[in-house]
Amino acid sequence: MRHVKICACLLAAIALPVAAKPPANGADVTVIVNFKSTYSVTAIKAMQREVEQILKTTGVSLDWRTRSEAGDATFNDLVVLTFKGACAFNPMPVVYDELGPYAITRTIGGEVQPFGEVDCDHVVSSLHSAMSGGDYAKGDMLLGRALGRVVAHELVHMLTKSKEHGREGVEKAALSARQLIAESLPLSNFDIDRLQAERRNR
Repeated sequence: MRHVKICACLLAAIALPVAAKPPANGADVTVIVNFKSTYSVTAIKAMQREVEQILKTTGVSLDWRTRSEAGDATFNDLVVLTFKGACAFNPMPVVYDELGPYAITRTIGGEVQPFGEVDCDHVVSSLHSAMSGGDYAKGDMLLGRALGRVVAHELVHMLTKSKEHGREGVEKAALSARQLIAESLPLSNFDIDRLQAERRNR
C-alpha cells in the first residue's frame, strides 16, 4: 500500500490578520477557503463535515467562510486555506507526479503560521488507486472526505503551532489513498490532548 506525505512546511512571509471579536456564531476558529479553480459543492460540503467530525473530539468549533465572504473583516482566531487545482472528482485518471505532499503549511523562521495550501489535483489523482465499483458514483463525496482529512491534518499543525506528526490516526506523516477514503480516520488521543492543551494555554 503506497503512502503519500500529507504536508510539507514552507517558508512564507505573510502578514497576520489583526485580532478582533470572534464570529457571532461563537465558533472558536474561522477558516477562510480560497479556491483557485473549479470545485464541487458536494465535495466541499463533505470536506467541511469531515473536518468538523474529526475535530469534534477536541472541542474546537469552526466557522467556514470563502475569501469573498471574509472581505476586509478581522477575526480572533483565523486560518487561511488556498485550494489549487480542480476540487471536483474526475472519473478519468489524470497523470500526476505524486511524489509531493497533498498539502503544505507555511512557516516563518521555523514558526508554523495559519496559512496553508491544498493540492486538489494531487488528492483526486491519488483516489483512483483506492476506488472501485460503486465508489465512482459517489466520487465527489469521497473526495470531500479525503480533502477533509487532509485539511484536518493541516489544522492540527496550525492550531498546535507545531510541525510534529502523530503516531497514528489522521495526523500521521503519511497516509494512503485508501486511508483517506476509509469509513473513519479519527485523531489519536495523543493529538487530541496536545491540541486541547494548546487551546487552554492561549
